[in-house]
Amino acid sequence: MFIAEMPWSVPLSVRLQNGTHHVFSSVYEALDFLENEWPLRRGERYGRAIKACRGALHRTTPVAVAREAFIAACLEAGMPATATIEHVKAPRGNDPQRAA
Repeated sequence: MFIAEMPWSVPLSVRLQNGTHHVFSSVYEALDFLENEWPLRRGERYGRAIKACRGALHRTTPVAVAREAFIAACLEAGMPATATIEHVKAPRGNDPQRAA
């Protein structure tokens, strides 16, 4: 991930209207979704999220503000967003691939 994407410290899992989940880990991913795949292209919170994400990418708005605006837009559109922690599996001492 490029720093220009403005990563979030904690990714968001959003339950889309079709029931699937999508994980967003940066301002760029959120803005791309808002502009190209958003199911409801209207609403006060939708407009605020677009503006906040663009501002964060231009470094005039804090990344945390853009994240909160995106969460609010998700709620406005009926798509719950929750924080998610990506787990990285650490190698174990008895891993056969590491033995040699």
